[in-house]
Amino acid sequence: MTTYIVRRLLITIPVLFGVIVLVFAITRILPGDPCRILLGERATDAACNVFSHAHGLDLPISQQFVSYLGSVSRGDLGNSFRDSRPVTALLIERLPMTLELSIFALLFATIVGITLGVVSAYRRNSAVDVVTMAFANLGVSIPVFVLGLLLAFTFAILLKGTPFALPPSGRLTPGLSVVPLAVRWGLQNDHGILRAIVDFLSNMYTVNGLLSAQWGLFLDALRHLILPAVALGTIPLAIIARITRSSLLDVLGLDYVRTARAKGLSDGRVVRKHALPNAMLPMVTIIGLQIGGLLSGAVLTETIFGLPGVGQATYDAITSHDFAVIEGFVLVIALAFLVINLIVDISYAYLDPRLRPS
Repeated sequence: MTTYIVRRLLITIPVLFGVIVLVFAITRILPGDPCRILLGERATDAACNVFSHAHGLDLPISQQFVSYLGSVSRGDLGNSFRDSRPVTALLIERLPMTLELSIFALLFATIVGITLGVVSAYRRNSAVDVVTMAFANLGVSIPVFVLGLLLAFTFAILLKGTPFALPPSGRLTPGLSVVPLAVRWGLQNDHGILRAIVDFLSNMYTVNGLLSAQWGLFLDALRHLILPAVALGTIPLAIIARITRSSLLDVLGLDYVRTARAKGLSDGRVVRKHALPNAMLPMVTIIGLQIGGLLSGAVLTETIFGLPGVGQATYDAITSHDFAVIEGFVLVIALAFLVINLIVDISYAYLDPRLRPS
């Protein structure tokens, strides 16, 4: 198993290099001059010459790429053209929001999707099956931005003043303060990797609330995540439900399931102990793939609900030609994809012993 993992990790190196080359090339061929876009009316020829020299944009493309590759190899993703801040600092500030939203959306999609798929397969061709699959088809058909607006209108306006009302935007209720974990744990003077990790966790407000026992912060942050997580997770939920139903129906027709039933086991035990574990491979695959959809859908979701995450920052960077931010954010997201695919591949070996490398 160790050899298999090492081999998979080595395969990621050329993939990451290909991502770096592709993103670097795409950002450089985008129409428009970053200086003209960022400086606007102040973008004189002299100012743009200074701007280009300061950011190395006056060098040949090959030299720019070699310089960028050297910086990435040292863990330096460069500085933002617009904010003059390190991209790593922007990631620590923005990525926790997107990751937090994606985790809750994935939990919602996985738990509800698998449950609906199992119920639908167990009651095949019944009214429950028809309603569940109709709901799944509807969930796939509604775009994220439409569903997000509908949810915000329903729970923030129609249900305002009721126990079911939910906030339509933002991360926290105005006036609620957040104490960084570094302050609580006395790490203000630490500027190493530990401080970066603590700051990253601190910007995930639900995690911050749990680790610091600030239950008010945790509950408030959770309430603000419900609508965006449901909007973002509905399409993956529908896909997971349909794949679960299809995979489970295939397994329920196999001989060993009929044998288990012939031995007198209850239908519920047959599904839980025998059928469902053997139907997990397609489900694990589709759940892993849906994480990509969550990250891409976060752009619209964060915009609708006013969440300052990676999606909104990436959109702003693209419109302003902020090369360093685009390259850094895409590289980190690509790395996350590779790690997720590695975890999915490893999980296959544990779910199905026949797939374990010899």
